[in-house]
Amino acid sequence: MNTGSDEPGGAAMADGERKAEQPLGSRAPEFIKARRALHLSWQVGVFVVGLAVVVAGVIMLPLPGPGWLVIFGGMAIWATEFVWAQLVLRWTKRKVTEATQRALDPAVRRRNIILTTVGLVIVAALCAVYLWKFGFEMPWNIKE
Repeated sequence: MNTGSDEPGGAAMADGERKAEQPLGSRAPEFIKARRALHLSWQVGVFVVGLAVVVAGVIMLPLPGPGWLVIFGGMAIWATEFVWAQLVLRWTKRKVTEATQRALDPAVRRRNIILTTVGLVIVAALCAVYLWKFGFEMPWNIKE
């Protein structure tokens, strides 16, 4: 995966400066990493727990619940052990930061406020037409 950096363990910063980032790799305790079988079983356990959390988040996407938050929580669980998940989380954090900076731009905020206002005026006009034509009658009770 391209992280925007040629150096191992680092990601490119938008302004060219490097923040102190944790090194990539397993965060398992040393006594677990020292034994191959124990470390492998630790990784399997982390993967299974992270998978359960991610699946719960995917289920929450169409259902009530904080789906994306739970999915990112599962990715964070995976990131405690797997480099690929750490890289995905770093990429995601970078993209969210960039999107936040773009959204805070005054011109973009002004455009969003104008579009929201226009949308609300259209919805209000449609509701007014409906109420003028049918009154407070529910759509499934209209006899026409």
